[in-house]
Amino acid sequence: MSRFPQYQYRDFYIAGESYAGHYVPQLAKKIHEYNKACNKPIINLKGFMVGNPEMDKTNDKLGTITYWWSHAMISDASYNSILKNCNFTAERFTKECDSTIYDAAADFGDIDQYSIYTPKCVPKFIGNKQTHKTLLPKPILDEYDPCTESYAEIYYNRPEVQRAMHANRTAIPYKWTACSWNWRDSDNSMLPVYKELMEAGLRIWVFSGDTDSVIPVTATRFSLSKLNLPVKTRWYPWYSGNQVGGRTEVYEGLTFVTVRGAGHEVPLFKPQSSLILLRSFLAGKELPRS
Repeated sequence: MSRFPQYQYRDFYIAGESYAGHYVPQLAKKIHEYNKACNKPIINLKGFMVGNPEMDKTNDKLGTITYWWSHAMISDASYNSILKNCNFTAERFTKECDSTIYDAAADFGDIDQYSIYTPKCVPKFIGNKQTHKTLLPKPILDEYDPCTESYAEIYYNRPEVQRAMHANRTAIPYKWTACSWNWRDSDNSMLPVYKELMEAGLRIWVFSGDTDSVIPVTATRFSLSKLNLPVKTRWYPWYSGNQVGGRTEVYEGLTFVTVRGAGHEVPLFKPQSSLILLRSFLAGKELPRS
């Protein structure tokens, strides 16, 4: 703010996806608390939006299993076995539960869990170099590329790239990856934070790409239902061009949006719908009905 004072009092919004369901509202809370302690707030925080967000581990886990079953990713037997062996309110899953979920995951087949209906990235080795291709015959302009994460991992592990970025200066012995599964802490529910920030009057939108099975729309809906919010505008389809872009419901203090046919990182799959979503959020207007 000291370097760019001309921007100091402009409206400020925060957005993110996935684990941003935690760190975006946490950051918003910090800014809100800081502003309350100041005579004249420095950051003119107006609101935030999060996509396919982790919000509450109990609802996230149960919602994920429910999505797997409801989208025919797992068998009835696997689904019932998970419900029998897993306590979704426990601090951590038991080994028996973990084993049951691991076995059920074999029902998926080799798919992209972040986008269950699009082709999976297929690595192919040419000589000593690894390249990536999709199951599509050729790239199509503006179509989702399932190999994006693989490109990033190849690029950011190049020594010259790491040198240019001043990264890995300590020569860690393992490769950079887009996601690490080594984190074992138990995260706190963010629902009380969302509730607090709604009461503070911030504009809050939560959106879900409906083909993501990792943090699926069912998980988000389970979490939002726990907030017991009054409905202002009942569920309706919204439009992107002449096609249904998704569905939305407006609650007191929060707007929920689905994006039809989008996976985990919505703008990668549906850029036009995402632009309509973003513009509506910034304008504080409901999504178009036609």
